[in-house]
Amino acid sequence: MMPTLEPPSISAAPDLSHICLTLQSQLVDLMLYDYQVEADCLGSEVASTFNTNPLLPGVILRNAGQLFGMISRRRFLESMSRPYGLEIFSKRSLRVMYEFGHIPMLVLPSDIPIVTAVQKTLERSPEVLYEPIVVQVNDTDYRLLDVHHLFLAQSRIHQLTTQLLDEQSQAKLLQTEKMASLGELVAGVAHEIMNPVNFIWGNLEYLSSYSQDLLKLLQVYESEIAQPSLRLEQFKEEIEIDFVIDDLPQVISSMKMGAERLKKIIGALRNFSHLDEGSKRPVNLHECLDNTLLILSNRLKHHIQVTKNYQDLPLINGYAGQLSQVFVNLIGNAIDALGDLIEQPPHASWQPTIVITTKSGNHPAIPNDNSWIAIQISDNGSGIPLAVQERIFDTFFTTKPVGKGTGLGLAISRQIIIEKHAGRIHFWTEPGIGTTFEVLLPVSHC
Repeated sequence: MMPTLEPPSISAAPDLSHICLTLQSQLVDLMLYDYQVEADCLGSEVASTFNTNPLLPGVILRNAGQLFGMISRRRFLESMSRPYGLEIFSKRSLRVMYEFGHIPMLVLPSDIPIVTAVQKTLERSPEVLYEPIVVQVNDTDYRLLDVHHLFLAQSRIHQLTTQLLDEQSQAKLLQTEKMASLGELVAGVAHEIMNPVNFIWGNLEYLSSYSQDLLKLLQVYESEIAQPSLRLEQFKEEIEIDFVIDDLPQVISSMKMGAERLKKIIGALRNFSHLDEGSKRPVNLHECLDNTLLILSNRLKHHIQVTKNYQDLPLINGYAGQLSQVFVNLIGNAIDALGDLIEQPPHASWQPTIVITTKSGNHPAIPNDNSWIAIQISDNGSGIPLAVQERIFDTFFTTKPVGKGTGLGLAISRQIIIEKHAGRIHFWTEPGIGTTFEVLLPVSHC
């Protein structure tokens, strides 16, 4: 009796809800069909299998244990539907059908990303666009992938990508708004602090002058009074007049130093508060770096040594507040890297160190161009693990504990350098030796 071949049933779209897809999902994560027969198998046997398994996209042909070819359900039906097709192909081996209508098959490894597989699938000619894909699981084993499933998975990944981009944009916008609000707050506080500091600083000059005059007057009194009274001598001894005379100028001098440091800190805060500045202005990069170190001085503890190797740099037109934010992120990360090691059992000769190097001119990464400024921030920490190096600039990616890192610092730094200043940022690291981040800024653009 001649076998009959039923048309494929109309089924609902494949349900991928049970498959957890990510941007890095591979073909092995999808629904793969395992239907393999020898090339000498009769067509009637495959027709019976297709009838009982309406979702099978095709059949893999093997010859002596090796991949021989693939016949899709569509091609199988077309061949069987030809005049006398049932009589010709049902009683003959599939090898005959395969050689009769041979078309090239697409073989992809199971670990290839879904996005890449879709690109390779779309590169095929329209005639074979919807032919199943042969997925190589290992050296000798193969599976079939329905292209419909692949495109549905790609659609899901596209939705995930759109969602992630929306979340990233929202997070960056929120971070920008927070930094702008912080900038306004810092600027206001700095302004309120600066007024009394200026008052103190200005009066310290008078205090220094007045104290010197009083000390001179005291010397004149002592020279005029040949026989001071017993009460006067006792009072001089009680207040330790010799110590007061020696210490008073030093006290005033230390007050001046404190007031001067306050002025520098306030100046650094005011510079950092210009995060939302609307236009570029001349920026002294060394001043930005020094202000950053001043802001982070409270974290530069545990005997962290900071070495500055500054070369003469031209002023650049840029956003001083945003560049300061980049330096805060980079130097802050270096401090964290050293702090993690400091908390471990101390090394006998290890000195935690941060080295800041600036230079201008030609750069190896950009030959034949002398108009670049390089800022390198290096630490001698434990380095960045290989597993996280590729994701170091990804939004939301952080290796810090919950509550200590948002995963936005380096992502925003990269955006500021590349998009706002047409520069570049990269790093190199070596386990056990340390890490260097380098910011490149084009003088011509800035």
